[in-house]
Amino acid sequence: MIAAIKPSGANTRGLLAYLYGPGRHDEHTDPHIVVGFAMLAMPDPGRDENATLTQLARYLDEPVRLRNSEFGKKITDHVWHCPVRAAPEDRHLSDAEWGEIAQRIVAAAGIATEGDDLACRWIAVRHADDHIHILATTVREDGRRPKLHDSGIRVGDACRQIEKDYGLRRLKKGDRTGTRAPTQAEMHKAQRLGWEQTSREWLQDRIRAAIPHARTAEELLAYLEADGIAVKARRSPSGDLLGYAAGRPGDLNKDGDQVFHPGGKIAPDLTLPKLQARLDTGQPEEHPTARRNRPTTAWHQATEALDGFRTGLADDTHAQAHITALGELLEATAQRAPTQLRTELQAASRAFARAQRSQIRAEDRAAQAIRNAARDVIHTATGPDGSALAALLAALLWAGIIANRWHEAKAHAHQADAARQALHHLQAAADQALTPTLAVLEQRQPSEEGRRTLAHDVRDAVPDHADRILTDPSWPALAALLADAEARGHHPHQLLKEAAAQRELSTARQPARVLITRLQHTSRNPSPNPRADAARRRRTTWWTSQPGQGAQPPTVPATPSNRPRR
Repeated sequence: MIAAIKPSGANTRGLLAYLYGPGRHDEHTDPHIVVGFAMLAMPDPGRDENATLTQLARYLDEPVRLRNSEFGKKITDHVWHCPVRAAPEDRHLSDAEWGEIAQRIVAAAGIATEGDDLACRWIAVRHADDHIHILATTVREDGRRPKLHDSGIRVGDACRQIEKDYGLRRLKKGDRTGTRAPTQAEMHKAQRLGWEQTSREWLQDRIRAAIPHARTAEELLAYLEADGIAVKARRSPSGDLLGYAAGRPGDLNKDGDQVFHPGGKIAPDLTLPKLQARLDTGQPEEHPTARRNRPTTAWHQATEALDGFRTGLADDTHAQAHITALGELLEATAQRAPTQLRTELQAASRAFARAQRSQIRAEDRAAQAIRNAARDVIHTATGPDGSALAALLAALLWAGIIANRWHEAKAHAHQADAARQALHHLQAAADQALTPTLAVLEQRQPSEEGRRTLAHDVRDAVPDHADRILTDPSWPALAALLADAEARGHHPHQLLKEAAAQRELSTARQPARVLITRLQHTSRNPSPNPRADAARRRRTTWWTSQPGQGAQPPTVPATPSNRPRR
């Protein structure tokens, strides 16, 4: 059940005209009052043909008129409007049940508590099966104003209890970290202009996409302006940045002026102070040449930066910082990934944005390694090769699972749900990225004897997960990869131990597939296998010593079938 409080100015008669009218699409049927303040004296135009909307508005506004006549300053914001809607799958509620629900909501809001004869005047109008509208005038019979601060939180809590008491669909309790739902005016404007998103939703996506590109809040605003977004900065006399607002191109008011939205109203975590905490780290900017000259690519470094993600969640403030930085790395990956993967990765990034926000204040410097990795990925000059991208997506998937479990442990219902949605899209992208590699590996499986030898390596190196690995559909591909690695002079047993030690495997849905991505990442420069090197030297010596033979020996890979047994 959703109750959305909407302050509606001072036109009581105008709101009544909508509630008792046909609706914008003739969707209103049989409008009538189901409950209200002092029902016996209240006119109901929906049930009494002699009652008018003007009479009802005057009855509701009477305390307001009395107060305005006694005080010089008139009240012009006295109309309180709260639609209350059941879920589509909920059962049909009777007028009596809707009346009880309305009484509980106005009591929770502070409009009219039970037994208060001097409370505000209010009514609940029903003109559809699945919802009611509560209208109140916020001046009490004694002339005082009700205390409505945080009424939305109290009403939300009341709705959660109502759902339980009436057997309705149970929604998650709010935590004041969600974005504001688009208003009807915003949605109608977007529809009129042919936009798929409202301005605030569009701006939120663009600002989040810009964060990995910037190292300071000033850089972020400059990047947004360069991207064509209207930005209005608020500064102190000394020039220091105090706040900002952003506007979508083409979003104009009735006078033709650009409409601006303050950062905090775009999303709770996009206020200037929170952006500065994330971006203004005080670290010197690295020259692009230094970044390009690193021995490993930005994609491999991003994977390595996630290796310590679990340990970073030991402290709540550090955990929140790591989850926020994980969202930035996911956004950067979505922007730089190959075209065929971007749809899933962008959907994952949008979903995970909700998982980044909680009531816990982040110690942002704790996650600087992941944040730097995101910036390196976004600024890298080259795209990832298949194995590097698959390894990074597997690491992101693992980190997302850990983040989801942390939110569940902290009872962060909205964040945990958002993380699960992101994982669904991440899994699809990871599977798609690894599919070409699996297809190639499965075409060159080792012999039956070789697979038995490699299975022995698995049981010796990863005993706790051996059964799941060997029954994984991707085990033949893993066996082929291990055989290839051994042919290049590496110990499969050692590679398995290293890959398994990077991150735990308990959360892996397909451990063999996860090990493939890790092996491709860790075996870029693994330690050589002295025994295999010696075997190759012996073969080379024998071949060159034969009469009439050339300098190059035949290619005889050191497969599991011909290697010495441990």
